[in-house]
Amino acid sequence: MGTRQTSGKTAVKAPVPCQGRRDEIRGAASRGPNGDANRLLPEDRVVHDWYRFVLSFPPHLVREYIERFKLSRGCTVLDPFCGTGTTLVECKRRGISSLGVEANPMAHFASSVKIDWTVDPDRLTQHAERIAEIASRELESEGVSDVAEPLFDRRPQVLRLLTLPAEAHELLLANSISPVPAHKALRLLTCLNRRPERACRNHELLALARVLVFSASNLRFGPEVGVGKPKDDAPVIQPWLDCVKLMADDLRGIRDTSSAQARVLRADARELGRLLEPARFDAVITSPPYPNEKDYTRTTRLESVFLGFLRSKSDLRTLKQTLVRSNTRNVFKADKDDEEVAEHEEIQRLADQIESRRVELGKTSGFERLYPRVAKLYFGGMRRHLQGLRRLVRPGAQLAYVVGDQASYLRVMIRTGQLLADIADSLGYEVLHLDLFRSRFATATGEMLREEVLLLKWPGERKRRRPLPPVRSLALREGRQ
Repeated sequence: MGTRQTSGKTAVKAPVPCQGRRDEIRGAASRGPNGDANRLLPEDRVVHDWYRFVLSFPPHLVREYIERFKLSRGCTVLDPFCGTGTTLVECKRRGISSLGVEANPMAHFASSVKIDWTVDPDRLTQHAERIAEIASRELESEGVSDVAEPLFDRRPQVLRLLTLPAEAHELLLANSISPVPAHKALRLLTCLNRRPERACRNHELLALARVLVFSASNLRFGPEVGVGKPKDDAPVIQPWLDCVKLMADDLRGIRDTSSAQARVLRADARELGRLLEPARFDAVITSPPYPNEKDYTRTTRLESVFLGFLRSKSDLRTLKQTLVRSNTRNVFKADKDDEEVAEHEEIQRLADQIESRRVELGKTSGFERLYPRVAKLYFGGMRRHLQGLRRLVRPGAQLAYVVGDQASYLRVMIRTGQLLADIADSLGYEVLHLDLFRSRFATATGEMLREEVLLLKWPGERKRRRPLPPVRSLALREGRQ
């Protein structure tokens, strides 16, 4: 994930060339606890690092399965949990048509921008330079500088800092951005709104989203997004202009290779069976959420609020209702996805084990009481997704799901890949393999957590050699633990 903020100056200095800033800007976007296997390779930085989740899966993994599935021009790939568009960008770069589905409005927006290579890079740069000059001049008139000047105590003289509406501000993580950087970002946003350039607007807003997170905010990223040491001030305008120029530089290199169709649908991945036309896709390459205590809406909260995708608690609630239930903070009383796996022996045993551990440890908080239910809701939601997907993929289509083991619920191990393989098998998919992508040591349990790629094949309704079996545990049948 990536964003920064901006601040103002009397006159904008000659912009730092994109090439000179490229490593610094792009390096920030690839930081995070993902290990070498999950880092961007140098050849992956074009387009992908315009904006990227910290925990996104890497482009080179997508390429591997494009090659293994023998996908080429004329094929269409679906990514039903497309996030910030890694699969879509890789397909587009290879002339392969694709469709992404994403419920998070900020991620949906980012994906849409990253597959739009039609904007003229010179026009984009020129407009951004004009906006940067205007915003800098307005900030300077308020006594606010966009340049860090440690030798001078130059405190802003502005009488009233710009702030978000109160209801929107309540959605932010406390102290996730300091008042002065927030003022700079809002001033830049005001200038963009006052002098819009339709063809450039979305790319400029995505650059602001990147700057918000990686330059202006106090956010830090580990296993979960949190707040670090406050920055009383931080540059916004110059980093934003650098990011826009980086986009323009990338567009100059890829604009002639943009023939493949790509688009993003904002929707709930559990509802795809009734939203898309049947037998359309030749392959699926995706990474759904994992069952854990990560509230994925927190990861994009800052930029979602500043760009207006989330304005109230009602907006946030509506968003959470469209997501697979992967953590206790997006569980609702009316949820019924757990009914989908009511007869799945292994999932029910897992839920019972979590509840027994909770009682044993004397854990009584509301969230801890929800652990067994959210585990069932997660796998029930994924079953709904896989069930609806059957009518959308062509016979012989291959599917790759990047998933990971988890032990977030009182250290009870959840072998996500194995359980999803069970569910897919019960729905008539052929389970081909579980490829190990990477592994990491969990200090809480003393065990290795596997991140895997679940490989499936859809044989087609007519080619199934047996009726859909009752839901049961493939892991138990094969004697796995």
